[in-house]
Amino acid sequence: MGRQVTAREQLASLRRYAALRRRCFDGSDLVSVRLAQLTFTRCSFRGADLRHATLDGCRFSLCDLRGADLSGASLRGVSLAGCDLTGADLRGADLTGARLGRLLTGTPPHGLTDATGIKLDNAVLRDLQLDQVGGWPIAGPY
Repeated sequence: MGRQVTAREQLASLRRYAALRRRCFDGSDLVSVRLAQLTFTRCSFRGADLRHATLDGCRFSLCDLRGADLSGASLRGVSLAGCDLTGADLRGADLTGARLGRLLTGTPPHGLTDATGIKLDNAVLRDLQLDQVGGWPIAGPY
């Protein structure tokens, strides 16, 4: 019998631009994982520990990131469309050039990104783009 592959090993082994659909990483230990511009569709990361992860250029569509710990993570150029970020911890994260917005589902208000209760202390928000993000805690140009 072989040893079970961890979520961290599974994700880190994927080639650049790989696409994942309907995968569950809830509560996974993904601290400092480095991902190569992956695409996630309808994946769940509820309560996942993504502290200091490198997710630069990754695309998330209709994903569940409720309560995920992304503190200190690099999210440069990431796209979050129609995702639920309720209660996510983004303190100290680098969101330079990130895009948070909606995904056209044809049934409003579905497809909107929800940022209710996220933590953004000391996050880098340079060139951040927002398109109809619900619950965004701060106003102004980024």
